[in-house]
Amino acid sequence: MISTETTLAGIHFDNCLMNAAGVYCYDADELNQIQKSAAGTFVTKSATVVPRAGNPEPRYLSTPWGSINSMGLPNKGLPYYLDYVSQQQTLFPEKRYFQSITGFNIDEDEALLKQITDSDFNGLVELNLSCPNVPGKPQTGYDFETVEQILTRVFEVYEGPLGVKLPPYFDIVHFDQMAAILNQFPLAFINSVNSIGNGLTIDAATERVSIKPKHGFGGIGGDYIKPTALANVHAFYQRLKPEIQIIGTGGVKSGQDVFEHLLCGASMVQVGTALHKEGPQIFDRLTAELQTIMQQKGYNKIADFKGKLKYLD
Repeated sequence: MISTETTLAGIHFDNCLMNAAGVYCYDADELNQIQKSAAGTFVTKSATVVPRAGNPEPRYLSTPWGSINSMGLPNKGLPYYLDYVSQQQTLFPEKRYFQSITGFNIDEDEALLKQITDSDFNGLVELNLSCPNVPGKPQTGYDFETVEQILTRVFEVYEGPLGVKLPPYFDIVHFDQMAAILNQFPLAFINSVNSIGNGLTIDAATERVSIKPKHGFGGIGGDYIKPTALANVHAFYQRLKPEIQIIGTGGVKSGQDVFEHLLCGASMVQVGTALHKEGPQIFDRLTAELQTIMQQKGYNKIADFKGKLKYLD
């Protein structure tokens, strides 16, 4: 039997695949669809202290090579998602879920974590340090000093399993520097990568930008970013202490893409752009394609090849 099950932070998941925060997770209807799919679990929208409508439309565009978006963190607020997850924990006590959160400053991060602590939430927290699409809010993950300050405060107030969602890095020294910071803390995981921030797509016929917010600038996902995503996953796999596991995100639309993320060192894999295009049934296809690849290669479980990327002599 070829298994795609995995373990993260000591928690077992029947499948290594899940949605990426921002896709099929805005409300109960969307989350229910992921819950009923072949995905191993779900992550909620990145929740803020108060609900947000997000940026004006149009703010998302599918392209032949992926997508551009400037959603602006639309979400129903943390209490909504904690209530939904609480219901799921009652219905499916054997499962664990991911709650994504993002504050606009350290105090808001602390307030969000206090709400989680005071709830019956028993899953994993994903602290989003990398949204590129809120005007006036910089991508925290590129401010290394602030990341260290945030994590110092976070682990003073929160004791549950927690990880961070990171932006893509492009310089080897940045992998070294960020890993040195992350290794100071009892992180359960990192999620790498969020979309590549501030790309631009153009409608040549109208000579206009494709989306409205930020004069057309938005996060790039899909095929465009897979090489960058794989590089980030593997670079951090090489540098992080083994207790910090990796969720690979970026450019996943086939079983081969999933296999490559796992080969680079990911323990779980999230799907965003392709999930938006294909819907939750994509998890059946991706799982089957991954199992076919594993069978062809003689692998029975993810641990047989995870992180075992080979180099040229």
